[in-house]
Amino acid sequence: MARTTPHHPPHDPSQAPPPTVPSTASHGPAHLEDEPLYRRIAAELLGELHEGAIPPGERLPGERQLAGHFGVSRETVRQALEVLRRDGLVATDRRGSHATLKGPPVETPAALAFPVGARHAGRGATARATVSWETPPPGHAEALALAPSRPTLVHRYRSASADGRELRTAVTSFSGVALTEVEELARYRDRADGTTPAELRRAYDWLRRAGLTLHHRDTITRIAGTPSVRVTRQVHDQYARPLEITELIVDAQQDALVYEFTLPAAV
Repeated sequence: MARTTPHHPPHDPSQAPPPTVPSTASHGPAHLEDEPLYRRIAAELLGELHEGAIPPGERLPGERQLAGHFGVSRETVRQALEVLRRDGLVATDRRGSHATLKGPPVETPAALAFPVGARHAGRGATARATVSWETPPPGHAEALALAPSRPTLVHRYRSASADGRELRTAVTSFSGVALTEVEELARYRDRADGTTPAELRRAYDWLRRAGLTLHHRDTITRIAGTPSVRVTRQVHDQYARPLEITELIVDAQQDALVYEFTLPAAV
C-alpha cells in the first residue's frame, strides 16, 4: 500500500514559537516568545551552530541564503548576525561571516597561541591580559611604521605564581595594517580601556583567516644582572608589512622557551 506523507506548511519564525536554544547572553535555555524577530532568528541560528551544522571557523551562508532559510528579510538576518557578533559567536572578515564557537577552526589543526610565550597558568598561578588604545612603547612605533605619538592597540599579558612572583610579562603593539585587515582586532578599539580583560589567544588565527601569511622573527637577549631573558618577536605579512611586535620577559631559570616559523594564510 502506498504511504502518504503528511504535508507540513513552511516554517514561519514570525508565527511559530522559536525553539528553545542557548541564549546569546547566557549558557542556559531561554524562552524567546516575547523577543523581537531578529533575536529569535539569532537564537535559531545559534541552535544550529551548537548542533554542528556549521563547524567552528567555517563560513556561514550569505545573507540571502539565510533569509530564505529562515523565511525573513535580509535586514532581519543582518540584525541577528550583529547580535551574535557582539557576543563573539560570529566574526566577519573579507570572506564573510564565520562561526567562532569553542573548538579548533577547521583550517588550522594546530594553531599558534598569542601572545608569544603565553601559556596556561599552572596550579595556583594567575594570568591576566588587557588591551588599551595608546601610544606604543619606545621602539614599537618605528618597527610598526607608525608615526610618532600615533596611538594603536596595545595588548599586555602577565602571569604570576601563587606567591605573587612574576613569571612572564608580554607587551604587544599592533600595526595599522593589522587593525585595518583584521576585523576581530579592530573591534577591540572601542573597549580598549586598559582594564577590561581581553582574550586574544586566537589573534594569529584571525590574521591568517584575513589572508595574511605570518613571518615570525624572534630575537632573544639576556637582561644584565637578572636570570631573565627578553624575547622580541616581530611579525610581517607576505608583503613585508609589519603586523605586530611583542616583547616578552621570562625567567630563564624557571621556564623553557619554545618557538617556531612561517604560518601560511588560511585558504
